[in-house]
Amino acid sequence: MILVGTSGYSYEDWRGIFYPPDLPKNRFLEFYADRFAAVEINYTYYRMPARRTLEAMARKTGGRLTFAVKLHGSMTHERTAGPADYQAFREACAPLAEAGVLGPVLAQFPYSFHADDANRDYLRRLREQLPDLDLIAEMRNSRWVRQSAFELLKELGIGWCNVDEPKLPGLMPRTAVATSPTGYVRFHGRNAEKWYQHERAEERYNYLYAEQELAEWRSDLESLEKLTRRTFVFTNNHFEAKAVKNALMIVDLLKNRS
Repeated sequence: MILVGTSGYSYEDWRGIFYPPDLPKNRFLEFYADRFAAVEINYTYYRMPARRTLEAMARKTGGRLTFAVKLHGSMTHERTAGPADYQAFREACAPLAEAGVLGPVLAQFPYSFHADDANRDYLRRLREQLPDLDLIAEMRNSRWVRQSAFELLKELGIGWCNVDEPKLPGLMPRTAVATSPTGYVRFHGRNAEKWYQHERAEERYNYLYAEQELAEWRSDLESLEKLTRRTFVFTNNHFEAKAVKNALMIVDLLKNRS
């Protein structure tokens, strides 16, 4: 099974492109849930989620949308979280689990998270703190692309996040790897020119994939589907709703398999 959606959904610049111009923002999620099977919740990286917020999301979507949730930055970038923080995160996600709509939890690590012994130990501790969550690790440093890293993730029951992004030195190459029963793919866009040199962070994601660029992924997505119980595919090129356009193209691509 492959579930397709976008990374985030509450963008003002999607209004008039995806969302009707006069749609209240508090109805964005319901509108989205009528069109996609999954969504990646990103705000949880910036602030610790509240149980009541995720409970309301589950209620609004009535079981028809699966939620992937990004782990809080204190657990991936600063790596300063303590047991109480992990407990709070787990408790906040509980309403989604109780409603049967909690998907994987994405641990997105920075480029500075190198493939060394200290960080391997950190992954072990992370798994110990979140034993009941379907963890996915997104690495930004290409030195993690090695068999020993994949074996460690398999041992820990942590999935691998495959990415599509610009071909720049040190960034992640394209992979089609599954290290747990959950497959995961994120499309960040290929805007190499603006990846580092931009005035606003969202310019990095100003990229619309062509149909052929997405079609190149079809065999890899099918391979991941066979290797896993379910695979999540999210488009993160959110600038001016390009993520929506490409997610819908991926849905069509998968529908048209022979």
